[in-house]
Amino acid sequence: MKKTRLRLSKISALHYYKLFFRSALFLYTLISYIVRKLAAKPTEYRPVTLIVVGVIFIAEMILRFFPSSLESMGCQKQFKRNFIPTEVSTPRKGIDWSVVAVAAAWLGLNAVIGLLYFTHVIDAGILVVISLAFSVCDMICILFFCPFQTWFMKNKCCGSCRIYNWDYAMMFTPLAFIPNVYTYTILGVALLLLLYWEIAALCHPERFYEETNGCLSCQCCQEKLCHHKKQLRSFLKKNKDVLRLKGNRVIEKAKSTLKRTKE
Repeated sequence: MKKTRLRLSKISALHYYKLFFRSALFLYTLISYIVRKLAAKPTEYRPVTLIVVGVIFIAEMILRFFPSSLESMGCQKQFKRNFIPTEVSTPRKGIDWSVVAVAAAWLGLNAVIGLLYFTHVIDAGILVVISLAFSVCDMICILFFCPFQTWFMKNKCCGSCRIYNWDYAMMFTPLAFIPNVYTYTILGVALLLLLYWEIAALCHPERFYEETNGCLSCQCCQEKLCHHKKQLRSFLKKNKDVLRLKGNRVIEKAKSTLKRTKE
């Protein structure tokens, strides 16, 4: 029986657009930083970069405060219109230690980044680059592989992710070390979104779990990202040997080029 391939949903297509755009913004900022570094020019963040980042990402964050058909259900489940009661009426109780573990791991990582900054190993320009790298990683987590899902949360998919709307606060945590109106504005809006999310989870926990919210079931899913991830894993598994061979060729070619350069 021939397997049917699912078409990319509008929401998933938007995720890929964000991945492309954020990657381009990250590469531009990184290359700009390197060029200025090599030219012995000041490599601190450039206000124009933060203005562009602020306008784009603040607009995205503001939209998250309202119901939208162009957003993933993962970040929309806090709204009443996306709640379908199930036979299970009692939500989960107690502390979700996986959430605590994610928070601790993330704060620990950023504590290391902050230490590097305050000991002058890295500068403010690198902090901006790191934040934009995090924004790219955010889309990679959604589209391809999420370490928080795999190693901490063990949730089924992004739709049932308890920390989905932590993304912007996590992206811009490094900006907390730069005392500037631009950085504080971006981070401030991200923290407001995080606070709004956590208040909703506290007041309406039944909306955040599949067992109490039928809207998070596979039958109601509009994205079908899990199918695309399975297709990607299947492709990589089938072509593992070919990809490994090509990778080895690239490495050998690089070694050969480096050897000739030294000679």
